[in-house]
Amino acid sequence: MIQGMGDDMQAFEIAYAKVNLALHVRHRRADGYHALESLFAFAHDGDNIEGRVTDDGAITLRVDGPFGKQLEEGAGNLVVKAATALRDRLGEPRGAALRLTKNLPVASGIGGGSADAAATLRLLVRLWETKIERPMLEKLALAIGSDVPACLASTTRFVRGRGEVLEDHGLAGLAGKPLLLVNPGAALSTGRVFAGWDGVDRGALVADSLARLRADGRNDLESAAIREAPVIADVLDRLAQCEGRILSRMSGSGATCFALFETDAVMRAAARALRAEHPIWWIMETRIRTA
Repeated sequence: MIQGMGDDMQAFEIAYAKVNLALHVRHRRADGYHALESLFAFAHDGDNIEGRVTDDGAITLRVDGPFGKQLEEGAGNLVVKAATALRDRLGEPRGAALRLTKNLPVASGIGGGSADAAATLRLLVRLWETKIERPMLEKLALAIGSDVPACLASTTRFVRGRGEVLEDHGLAGLAGKPLLLVNPGAALSTGRVFAGWDGVDRGALVADSLARLRADGRNDLESAAIREAPVIADVLDRLAQCEGRILSRMSGSGATCFALFETDAVMRAAARALRAEHPIWWIMETRIRTA
């Protein structure tokens, strides 16, 4: 959404939460990154980014929301990094005053920072009324973070490499599916979790159906993440018991786990039960985003 004209323009974007429906780690590359195969899908909900044009060339950020206090507002925030990188790449003389409402847990495996950066890029392309080719924008996004290119479109995509190989990937029956996100309150270091991967290549990811994803897909980082935060195993065990569950798994490097459900009613029932049993867990009821 965009409002106003010229330097009075304001824009709004949702930084959609990302879920890895499966994440296969194939090997460690010579450049130090891990070669991945993953199917990314996105929730209908996430963090919120607002912005307005400024004429001084500066990038400023204010952070609020339920998890806002856990983030800095300076150069270390991925929103500021993304905005600065785009401004410098375009030679844009104007700046932007940005506001991030942080609704998603930090360091939680659902692409919060990456989604924030991608939403910032989308917002500023519109706000500054500029044009940049998609390959160039994806290249800039990759320099910010491995998951940022996939988060630009925030549609279901097959992702390979460290995040630089993207393929649109429709999956029958996925769009609009009820989705429950559950985080037990553990923030994990992505680097530590990847360092804990056992190095075993368990095979390629085949993602031609939800049934195949459920039967043969996996998250190769689950064991390493559980060693860092054993409570993840409790979340996975509890989600596996939910009536009407189609698929449940840990997302990314954790600690957030997800479950897809047949209907909204069974998802809501599962959420009520989980909140009653585990009041400190963060739980979001949402659905898979449609393009």
